[in-house]
Amino acid sequence: MAGGLFSALAPTPLPERLRPARVEDIVGQDHLLAPDAPLGRMLAAGRLGSLILWGPPGCGKTTIARLLADHVNLHFEPLSAVFSGVADLRKVFDAARQRRLGGRGTLLFVDEIHRFNRAQQDGFLPYVEDGTVTLVGATTENPSFELNAALLSRCQVLVLRRLDTPALMTLLSRAEKTVGRALPVTDAAREAMCAMADGDGRYVLTMAEQVLDLKVGAPLSPEDLARLLQKRAPIYDKGQESHYNLISALHKSLRGSDVDAALYWYARMLDGGEDPLYLARRLVRFASEDVGMADPQALTQALASWDAYERLGSPEGELAIAQTVVYLATAPKSNALYVASSAARQAARETGSLAPPMHILNAPTKLMKQLGYGKDYDYDHDAPEAFSGQNYFPDGMARRELYRPVERGFEREVRKRLEYWAKLREKRQKGE
Repeated sequence: MAGGLFSALAPTPLPERLRPARVEDIVGQDHLLAPDAPLGRMLAAGRLGSLILWGPPGCGKTTIARLLADHVNLHFEPLSAVFSGVADLRKVFDAARQRRLGGRGTLLFVDEIHRFNRAQQDGFLPYVEDGTVTLVGATTENPSFELNAALLSRCQVLVLRRLDTPALMTLLSRAEKTVGRALPVTDAAREAMCAMADGDGRYVLTMAEQVLDLKVGAPLSPEDLARLLQKRAPIYDKGQESHYNLISALHKSLRGSDVDAALYWYARMLDGGEDPLYLARRLVRFASEDVGMADPQALTQALASWDAYERLGSPEGELAIAQTVVYLATAPKSNALYVASSAARQAARETGSLAPPMHILNAPTKLMKQLGYGKDYDYDHDAPEAFSGQNYFPDGMARRELYRPVERGFEREVRKRLEYWAKLREKRQKGE
């Protein structure tokens, strides 16, 4: 009686009711499930190797694992790394060993496998190696960072894609067919639902269930949906790969002088909860690394926006950082300063402790003057064109051209100066 009452009060959620029952029903992952794709070939052969399914939430990782087990006649053993420990793993491995003696294999599906620590991950190795279990791990995090190299070497990593709009539309159509009525939304609102789901199939079906429960007189518009439904939070973890992917996208867009793309990635990071001060610091770095002397004001602009944000906070200060994004994206680019700095560090490492030439050393004591400190130094301000052309590198070290300005922005003028001084240096050193 109590069970029947619970069922009446808590019907199976729509996403669970629509979980695919066949591999052919899975949407959005044809690059893995097509006949000539990795999983398609495994299924055709009837043999399944250990896998790591890497993809965003709601893309079908659990469903795929369950259907793979059915297709190759393996016992499906689900386990969540969030709620399981070493004792749970031992029970699973013991049961799998007994099952194997009876002639049936086990597919061990570990959700959120990256939650297991390194020692726990090592515990899988002998059972994967001897075939006690076929391991299928699911993770939303980059396996390269979160999983042991030893475990990765025994598993094939398959990347699942976030569901695109056509795939999400297919799920909405299936929802309508299952419940026997159309979603009370306009075409624009249907597209808005897909956008709000942000590639998450489970989420779009949850929204569909909410919309189908509404009592409305007219089809809902996108504005109505925004008011009635909660937009899915963007997938963004400031400590994980999405953080590094987005800052890389921002940096590359700036370097490529694509101001619109740079503003977009800046907004994406803010929307994901990134600390604006982190972005301000990265822009200061960019100003020196990728603009440099092509526009010396870039560094000043970046520092000014950092200061402005610290004074104003959010959201007002975020506009100052956006101004720097625009400034840097539209500034002339040069990495000559970055290359020169790296070359100088390399030269310093190669030459060790070579002393400066004696003629450019100060001689504050009588002894130092007797030893030749500062002897024959030419004071540049007294030389023609205020340029003596002396050697400032260590004795015995050939002169190196470390800084090579480009023909862009302010560096065009710097280049002219360096070329002029190089000619004067050559004349001075020849005694002309």
